Amino acid sequence: MPAITATAAVQTVITTFETSPGQCADLLDELQAAYAEFIAKQPGFVSAALHVNDAQTRIANYSQWRRREDFQAMLRSDEMRVRNRRIATLCRSFEPVLYDVAATYGS
Repeated sequence: MPAITATAAVQTVITTFETSPGQCADLLDELQAAYAEFIAKQPGFVSAALHVNDAQTRIANYSQWRRREDFQAMLRSDEMRVRNRRIATLCRSFEPVLYDVAATYGS
């Protein structure tokens, strides 16, 4: 499970996907398959979560990796390049962005 803390020694990646209500379920299926069959098995993978907005026009993906290089290696793999081409047909755009956690709040 993702643990969001400013002291965690992980690389955070947040990816947003712009889609349509008619393609949201298909995109979510494709993303879930990518995690179950490939991404979660890659070196350096820690955890991930998928979020869908109420209008089903956006999916946000929060993932954690041990190192930036682990995430980049996964993205550059032949398997992920093929999957990303399929994902791209189900959304208007998607963009992974690497972050460092600056602060957290809550109990």
